[in-house]
Amino acid sequence: MRVITGSARGRKLKAPEGNDVRPTSDLVKEAIYSIIQFDVPGADVLDLFAGSGQLGIEALSRGANHCVFVDKSAASLALCRENVMACGFVKQSRIVSADSFDYLLTAKKGFDIALLDPPYSNGLIERVMERLPQKINAGGIVVCEHEQELTLPESFGELIMHKRYKYGKIALTVYKKPAEEE
Repeated sequence: MRVITGSARGRKLKAPEGNDVRPTSDLVKEAIYSIIQFDVPGADVLDLFAGSGQLGIEALSRGANHCVFVDKSAASLALCRENVMACGFVKQSRIVSADSFDYLLTAKKGFDIALLDPPYSNGLIERVMERLPQKINAGGIVVCEHEQELTLPESFGELIMHKRYKYGKIALTVYKKPAEEE
């Protein structure tokens, strides 16, 4: 696992051991950032179900302003913290120990990008997407990584499905919140 491009390009990231966690492959991570590449510079990012933090770290490496990493696993958060420090992104990061669903109850900050990569087949995306729309800024984007068999609804509140992509057994569903009219 590594940072693909940007200021921390090539930096190796520590990955969790065992079968409980499934890190995003470089192929899928590259696809995510091809989709959102023009949205990342200066963005405030939310990395829900952060795990090792690789998705949020990639955003910071590509010029995101700030990233909040949320996970309820102490082991994952320790790994995330270590990876954030190794890449030099401590000042641009906030690492939160919380259940993602509960975090969205109290989060005050609006986000430009939310990255969701929860454990598969648990209904977690649908659950957090019910609370996420009010935390996303106008014009914001949400990328959901999930098993290919899962078909997500066309919308969650103000978040409208933009596109769905398939990469083998994995799918990405992208939602956008309309920009405010000027």
